[in-house]
Amino acid sequence: MAERVLEVEDLCVEIPIPSGMLRPVQHVSFHVGQGETLAIVGESGCGKSLTSLAIMDLLPSKAKRRAERLVLDGDALTGMTERQMADIRGNQMSMIFQEPMTSLNPAYTIGNQLTEAMLRHKSVSLAEAKDRAVWLLEKVGITAARSRLGQYPHQLSGGLRQRVMIAMALMCGPDMIIADEPTTALDVTIQAQILHLLAELQDEFHMGMILITHDLGVVARVADRVAVMYAGQFVETGTAAQIFDSPTHPYTQGLLECIPIPGKTERGAHLGSIPGIVPSLVGEIRGCHFAGRCPYVHEACTAEDVSLRPSLDAGHEYRCVLSPQAAIANRNKQAAQ
Repeated sequence: MAERVLEVEDLCVEIPIPSGMLRPVQHVSFHVGQGETLAIVGESGCGKSLTSLAIMDLLPSKAKRRAERLVLDGDALTGMTERQMADIRGNQMSMIFQEPMTSLNPAYTIGNQLTEAMLRHKSVSLAEAKDRAVWLLEKVGITAARSRLGQYPHQLSGGLRQRVMIAMALMCGPDMIIADEPTTALDVTIQAQILHLLAELQDEFHMGMILITHDLGVVARVADRVAVMYAGQFVETGTAAQIFDSPTHPYTQGLLECIPIPGKTERGAHLGSIPGIVPSLVGEIRGCHFAGRCPYVHEACTAEDVSLRPSLDAGHEYRCVLSPQAAIANRNKQAAQ
């Protein structure tokens, strides 16, 4: 088993708003090992990005983070000052944001922005930082890398800007990378290139990576383990094979039924759908968060909070009152229909 780079236990985020207390992240726990990719998947608004921002301590000023355990490379992050966190961000832990055009400063050259973090965190000269920047730009597939240092973000295409963001995240050789929807704004061909690039770099540098996405196709290609998130909670966790081959939570089953399968889904056939809407996360929700949309709901679902429980395979957990056998039987019955 790979050495754990990041450990998160019982992470919660609370944001006071006029109508009450918004709880977009509720009791989330996971870990990431060296060279391992954990994909956090779920629909928009489920809490994926706020989970990553909480880990990086980049939440909005009114938001409050609390966790039983939040450890990077053996060091607790929860008790650190802003200065101490600033020493870690971009150094031991980096983040690739969703839209590079809003993450890169339009007033500074690519070279300025690439070298800034290394000059801040490492005892190197400007020439050494530039050499590292050129080397990484070449690593991420950018040609004429040295000449790119003098260019501004608007002079690059979307795919090149995303590659620059990846190079920037790697400047100080972090142990942990968080990639928040890194391919959302790119066309399909470039998406595949970026994903392949991330996988290669992770293998070469042996980093842990959290990949945040709503694209299950992306998850199937690159993830080692998967956490399915719904309404602020993880509802199912396991290896990629366990989640795709034996989905146990009704929400996970519903997500997978919405995806057309090449060679199996007939042209013109109706795809699956999940009725209802996501519950409000303002105030307390009693019982299962998915109860209002679940086809198998009964009294026990809303009687008390539901915890993650083991499924049939080791390391596979789901948040449901149904037994694994009953959940799988329901899935098979639905598939037969």
